[in-house]
Amino acid sequence: MTTVAPEIHGKTGLSQSMEMRIKRAKQVNALMTGVFAGIGGFFLFLVIALAAYIVIRGAMSFDPNFLTFTSKGIMNQVFNTIYLVFLSLIVSVALGVPAGIYMAEYAPENRLTGFIRISIESLSSLPSIVVGLFGYLVFILMVGQQWNLLAGALAVSILNLPLVTTETEAAIRALPKDMTYGSAALGATHWTTITRVLLPAALPHLMTGVVLAAERGFGEAAALLYTAGMSTNINWASTDITSPTNPFNPMRPGETLSLHVWAMRTEAVEPNAVDIANFSAAVLVLIALAFSVLARYITKRVHASMAGLSHKTKRNKKGAVEEPAVSEETITASNFTDRFHDNKKEDQ
Repeated sequence: MTTVAPEIHGKTGLSQSMEMRIKRAKQVNALMTGVFAGIGGFFLFLVIALAAYIVIRGAMSFDPNFLTFTSKGIMNQVFNTIYLVFLSLIVSVALGVPAGIYMAEYAPENRLTGFIRISIESLSSLPSIVVGLFGYLVFILMVGQQWNLLAGALAVSILNLPLVTTETEAAIRALPKDMTYGSAALGATHWTTITRVLLPAALPHLMTGVVLAAERGFGEAAALLYTAGMSTNINWASTDITSPTNPFNPMRPGETLSLHVWAMRTEAVEPNAVDIANFSAAVLVLIALAFSVLARYITKRVHASMAGLSHKTKRNKKGAVEEPAVSEETITASNFTDRFHDNKKEDQ
């Protein structure tokens, strides 16, 4: 029985069928790269076009009276929005980050852990209007309070807890195991490894969850409709934080920008309600963008400081990136052990 030897190409040393397969694979790869790039570009264009439309409409509707703290302005609503997001982040981060650490480092793989994961996924899929009604029943009626910013912040925190928890867990699990093994080999405890090795390394990824939680707080309206209220009465001269008109009293009602946009578009209580809604929406988009940029910048600085590196990338005359100068504060393979034991002695 005779066998036909495959025809070998002289230049590549491959058979003709193998060359056809490689050529076909390259064509498919180029095609799919173009398809995915097109999909990504389409959604990027959609986001930029939507944001530009909102900002341009807001700029066209601008009135100097909008930038006042009176009933004709929106600055009280801007303060309420930022203050409520700040309160909600305190609760979300304080509960979500430890929960994510537990799920990533301590929770065993059993039925209870599986049930907890299902509960987190179910909580993340709850409609915001349902969370708002829950917040109204628990934080308003059962407590015997009126609409207030704290109740709104707690309702938003319920929506953000699954996001912060899952992002923290994913950030820690994405780190290489060698970091944990190396820290343990140097004599560090599990908790020391988490606080001094894993969390600093996972900070950029972890901050992604915090930024997403804040963005949801900026745009949330349905959950706040039943908890934070639709009225705002602020006396900026008040110094008594327990006063119902003090701006920093979390137990006062406070209308946010998202609720203000909804009220202007549905109730139209002002003759220029459409202009107010357009400008408020533009300000809300710009606030969310500014918060995201500022959070990324601070995270980059803090992460570089914790890693012992300069936050600025230096380049030489040819444009190549220069390696940062090694100083006493820079963590290297030679001084890592000494720094670890010195810090351990300081803690004792």
